[in-house]
Amino acid sequence: MSSNIRIGCASGFWGDTAMSVPALVHGGKLDFLVFDYLSEITMSILAKAKQKSPDMGYTPDFVHSAMAPNLQAIKEKNIRVVANAGGINPHSCADALKAVAKKLNVDLKIAVITGDDLLPQLENMRNQKIKDMDSGATLPADVHSMNAYLGAGPIAKAINYGADVVITGRCVDSAVVLGPLISKFNWNFQDLDKLAMGSLAGHLLECGAQSAGGIHTDWHLIKDWHNMGFPIADCKENGEFTISKPPNTGGMVTVGTVSEQLVYEIGDPANYALPDVLCDFTNVKLTQVDENVVLVQGAKGKRPSDFYKVSATYGDGFRATAVSPVVGPRAAEKALVTAKSIIQRSENVFKRFGLDGFRRTHLEVLGAEQNYGKNSRNKDTREVVMWIAVHHDKKEAISLFSKEIAAASTGGAPGFTTLIGGRPKASPILKLFSFFYPKNKIEIKISYNGKTENYVPEVVNATSQQNQTTEPKKSHALRKGTNTYRLGDLAYTRSGDKGDTCNIGVIARHPAFLPYIEDQLTSTSVAAYFEHLFNSDKKVVERYSLPGISALNFVLRNALGGGGVASLRSDPQGKACGQMLTDFELHNMPDIKELRE
Repeated sequence: MSSNIRIGCASGFWGDTAMSVPALVHGGKLDFLVFDYLSEITMSILAKAKQKSPDMGYTPDFVHSAMAPNLQAIKEKNIRVVANAGGINPHSCADALKAVAKKLNVDLKIAVITGDDLLPQLENMRNQKIKDMDSGATLPADVHSMNAYLGAGPIAKAINYGADVVITGRCVDSAVVLGPLISKFNWNFQDLDKLAMGSLAGHLLECGAQSAGGIHTDWHLIKDWHNMGFPIADCKENGEFTISKPPNTGGMVTVGTVSEQLVYEIGDPANYALPDVLCDFTNVKLTQVDENVVLVQGAKGKRPSDFYKVSATYGDGFRATAVSPVVGPRAAEKALVTAKSIIQRSENVFKRFGLDGFRRTHLEVLGAEQNYGKNSRNKDTREVVMWIAVHHDKKEAISLFSKEIAAASTGGAPGFTTLIGGRPKASPILKLFSFFYPKNKIEIKISYNGKTENYVPEVVNATSQQNQTTEPKKSHALRKGTNTYRLGDLAYTRSGDKGDTCNIGVIARHPAFLPYIEDQLTSTSVAAYFEHLFNSDKKVVERYSLPGISALNFVLRNALGGGGVASLRSDPQGKACGQMLTDFELHNMPDIKELRE
């Protein structure tokens, strides 16, 4: 098969805009429309929803907001759909979609993939003495969800059967794109370079609008945010593809926007581990071939592991966050005094009820640049936002804390204006527990056309080169000058999270800038710049190189206060870290105009 396949992604997370679907369906000339809804925390939320109602546990937005209004057009244009919208309950998701299709008189063939949900095997897992892949801890007591990251194989098989829609539970995000490519191009699992390219296409699409200009460093160049374009991969049988977006939509697709998504939420780019292939992105090449069209080449594949990654979430007490504007002279000082008084008064109340103090508290004064640590500039402002987040084992304690906050409006420093959202309610803290589990112990099932069969992953016989990290080589002597530049003048940045780890990608705006960035932006200098983020005195920062796109990737471990909903910070996923790093200064530089020539 030689014709290209066009795949558009309409969702990067549960809660993304539904306006992406009609733009892709009517303007994208698509063969496949894919949706990525799931995160570790989303799985836990869906598990709770299923406990309350056996028919729930999937993402209803997929059925009612994305598919229902567009289903007739999707069918008429012969667009096939792949979505991990099934969450904890893929069959109920399929039943809900079937009901919608019947009401609209649309003949829809739906396949369902299951097997990722390992929660029923929890006790068996305990007997196997499973250990967390990072901390070495044993399985905790209060496990809410436990899901394996499945690959693209069962998706491809379901498409081969003739399914119009494939609904999965947890799989790696990129699998919703790789599955259609394996099916339509008849790739086998020994074609590791092609699998790596297909996985890269999935990685570039999986976060929705981000490849098309969403959260781009040069945000001021983006037009029509209200009509944001979503990315399309136009893929060839040899693995090469272009990234574009539907016509008459906002955003833009450039080497810069695609580069930022490439480095988003990855670790070692030479060993990006997925169930179907171990990817090497270090020498990927991006070329602007037309307005809003970027050609992607050069990903390489190696033999994958014999294990699936499994992520479990577990309960670890309760939290609440109170947010309030504070106005007037010395606003930051007043906010901090007020916040400390609320914490102390709450713990005094706890003693009366025989409760322990808070396990953790976190106070921030937004507007005083506390997120910047020692790099802050604006410490004296007349309006700030007080942020108080607390963690306690008992829900009762959180309720008592909530009742004590409002007293500051009459019994605290002046300028406390309102409690945003009212008194905060207790919400459970969910933490992540990840481990590896043998592939041959997980039973994957494909249900289609009234039948259910097991899917057995194909054994990969291809050999792999030894995994090597990609710390850049030391540069030769660099020409010095008298100029100082912000990193943002020389590079794009993008940051994100994996649990309690933050990664920051830095992409040089011109290849000539990279040696100077490498020289001054080191693991040590980045650790010092963000020293206020780390949970302990041990600051672990790893630096990797992606010479193909003139980029570096920094991995900051234990830097997000627990990450996700376990963190009490205002930036629990490190989304702002890339932006903060743009103000890092590089000294003794020659004129960058001369370097460009």
